[in-house]
Amino acid sequence: MTKPSILVVEDEPLIADDIADTLTKNGYRVVAIVDEGADALQAMEDYKPDLAILDVNIEGEMDGIELAPKLGIPFVFLTSYYDKATLDRAKVLHPAGYIVKPFSERDLIANVALALHKVPQPVAVKTHPEKLFVKKDQEIISVMSDQILFAEAFDNYAYLYTESEKYIISHTLKSIEEKLVPLGFLRVHRSYLINFDQIDSISEGYVFLKGHKIQIGKSYRKEFMDRLSLL
Repeated sequence: MTKPSILVVEDEPLIADDIADTLTKNGYRVVAIVDEGADALQAMEDYKPDLAILDVNIEGEMDGIELAPKLGIPFVFLTSYYDKATLDRAKVLHPAGYIVKPFSERDLIANVALALHKVPQPVAVKTHPEKLFVKKDQEIISVMSDQILFAEAFDNYAYLYTESEKYIISHTLKSIEEKLVPLGFLRVHRSYLINFDQIDSISEGYVFLKGHKIQIGKSYRKEFMDRLSLL
């Protein structure tokens, strides 16, 4: 009988080795240990594992929560982060497990065993635009989600762009991503979240939306291209 295969994404070498040793001892096969999203995606192509163990805080352009939905397999978060903001970002992805460090062998193996019997649930994308509200000067303005072209990270804030307006939002791009992804938005760069329906054209690593030129990050390119329906 083939042993279930597992990918470990962890940027602390000692913890990564501890996870791998624990899994191996309990009859699982660790196919790779990586510390960043780009290497994790390459490992997915090379080894096609059954499950991923993900830290939230990893190296590279994306964190573990951004990486998780790109994998296409069940995943368990194993992390030191359990604050409300992190949990809110994680729960919309329906992880198969969430373990807080320091982990015990019992918790890790129980979560892995359950995860391997779960089918990943994709994030539901709403078919109708939603009315959102943003602050502008002393007013609160309504903006329909399908009017937004893209969102851009700006320090601890973010900008929302429509064809005629630019709004500053007092939240990070990561925090508004949770609301926008179910409305048809897609992360294409560490600093950009675009409205997929607003794409006009794509050329040489860039996507164009109503005159705006947005770079497609290397780590996001495969997911973006997989989303396209080419004739």
